Amino acid sequence: MSTGNKGGGNKGGGGKKKEVKKETKLGMAFKKDDNFGEWYSEVVVNSEMIEYYDISGCYILRPWAMEIWELLKEFFDAEIKKLKLKPYYFPLFVTENVLQKEKDHIEGFAPEVAWVTKSGKSDLEAPIAIRPTSETVMYPYFSKWIRSHRDLPLRCNQWCNVVRWEFSNPTPFIRSREFLWQEGHTAFATKEEADEEVLQILELYRRIYEEFLAVPVSKGRKSEMEKFAGGLYTTSVEAFIPNTGRGIQGATSHCLGQNFAKMFDITFENDKGSRSMVWQNSWAYTTRSIGVMVMTHGDDKGLVLPPRVAPLQVIVIPVPYKDVDTTAIVNECKRIVETLEKAGIRADLDTRENYSPGWKYSHWEMKGVPLRIEIGPKDMANNQARVVRRDNGAKADVPTADLVEQVRVLLDGIQENLFETAKQKRDACLKVVNTWDEFIAALNDKKFILAPWCDEEEVEKDVKARTKGELGAAKTLCTPFEQPDLPEGTKCFASGKPAKKWSFWGRSY
Repeated sequence: MSTGNKGGGNKGGGGKKKEVKKETKLGMAFKKDDNFGEWYSEVVVNSEMIEYYDISGCYILRPWAMEIWELLKEFFDAEIKKLKLKPYYFPLFVTENVLQKEKDHIEGFAPEVAWVTKSGKSDLEAPIAIRPTSETVMYPYFSKWIRSHRDLPLRCNQWCNVVRWEFSNPTPFIRSREFLWQEGHTAFATKEEADEEVLQILELYRRIYEEFLAVPVSKGRKSEMEKFAGGLYTTSVEAFIPNTGRGIQGATSHCLGQNFAKMFDITFENDKGSRSMVWQNSWAYTTRSIGVMVMTHGDDKGLVLPPRVAPLQVIVIPVPYKDVDTTAIVNECKRIVETLEKAGIRADLDTRENYSPGWKYSHWEMKGVPLRIEIGPKDMANNQARVVRRDNGAKADVPTADLVEQVRVLLDGIQENLFETAKQKRDACLKVVNTWDEFIAALNDKKFILAPWCDEEEVEKDVKARTKGELGAAKTLCTPFEQPDLPEGTKCFASGKPAKKWSFWGRSY
C-alpha cells in the first residue's frame, strides 16, 4: 500500500490512499476477516506502534514497537555473543564501483538501491549508494583484516538500518523503504564450519518467532531462483498468514560460499603455507518480525501481544465507585504494581482521572497488554484482584497474596495458547497437492501448499507465469528440512517429470 500525507493510512495489501485520523480513537472500524489490509493499518496506528510519515513507505516506530524490538535484540544479541560474534558498525554509504563489483548481487538489489547524487546544490563527482545490505560495504575490509588462518573465523554483527526503495505496496513493518535489522557477516576456513553456522543461526531465528513472538514457522532451503543474489544457498524460516493466504519470509541465513571471497580477494595462508579463499555467511532478521506477529495474533479489538515480547505484561486499573475512598484503592494498585515489578514482571498503573475504567479497558486491549488487573472496593474487602486475559477474555478473582505466582502462570499460559492457536490455524491451511488442478484449487482457497517438485528452475518460472494475476503469482516459499516420504514414481505437480522433493508453494508478501 502507499501512504500519502502525514497521519494518512492505507490498505495493507493494495495501493490506494485513504485518510486515517491522526488522533487515536477507541474501537476498530474494520474487522480482520472482512478487510484485512485496512484492519492491519488501523491496528498498527491505533495501538501506537507506528505513525505514518510524510515520505511514502517510511514510518515512525513509536516506543510500543521499539520496546518489542529491544526485547528481541536482547535475546538474540546474547545468543550470538555466545558464538563469539563481535559488534561492528560500518558506514551507511557505499561507492558505485564497490557496490557493482559482484554482478549477480547488485542485479538482485538494483531496482531498490537509493542513490545520493547531490551535496547541497552541487552534484557529487560520483553517485553514492545507501546500503541495501552490507556485503559490498564490509568485504573490502575483510580482505584487509584476514591474512592467515589465525585470523579466522572472523565473525561480526551490526544492528543498523538499511534502505530498499520499494515501489510496490509499502506496508508498515512488512515492506518499508527503511527498516531496522541485525546483519551478521562471517568468514571461515572451511565450508563445514560455514554450513554449521548457517543452521545455528536459523535455529535462533526459529526461536525468535516461535518462543518469543508465538508465530509458527517452517525451516527450509530456498530454491535457486529465490536464493540470495550472489550466494551459494539460502535457508529461511517461513511464516503463513491464514487471513490473506500468503506466506511471509521471516528471516534468512545464507551461505555465500566463496563467490564474494573471489570478488573481493579474501584469502588466507593456511597451516600448510598455501593461499586459500574463505567461506562466508551472511544472515539477518528485521522489524518485519513485528508485523508478522501483529498479523498472526491481532483481533477485532486490536493488538494481541505474546507476554515474552509485551513492553507491558500487566496493566493495573483502579475501579472506584461513588462515595468510596479512591485513595485506598489507588494505593493498593500501586502496591500491586511494585510487587509485580520486584518479581520481574513488567507492570504499570493507569490512574488517569479523565477516562472511565471502561475506556481504559478498551485502550489497553487495543494495545494488546496480556493481562489486566482490576481493583475495586469489593476486591479490597476480599483481599483479591480481578484478573482478565487479553487472549481469550477469561476472568478470574485471585487472592492478592497469590498474585505474583498466579500472574506468572497466566502469562506462561497466554504465551503457550497464542502459539498453539496460531499453529492450529496455520496447519488447518496446509494442503498437500499432487496435480496442477489441485494446486490451483488450493491456491484460490488461500492455502499453504506442499507439493512434489522436480526442482527445475524453468518449471518454477512457468508456475509463476501461469499463476500471475491481480493477487500476485505463486512461487516456492522453501523446501522444508523435514521432508515427508516421497514414494518412488511420484511426479512433479507442475511438469509431470519425476519429483525430487516436497516444497512449500503459495503467494507471498
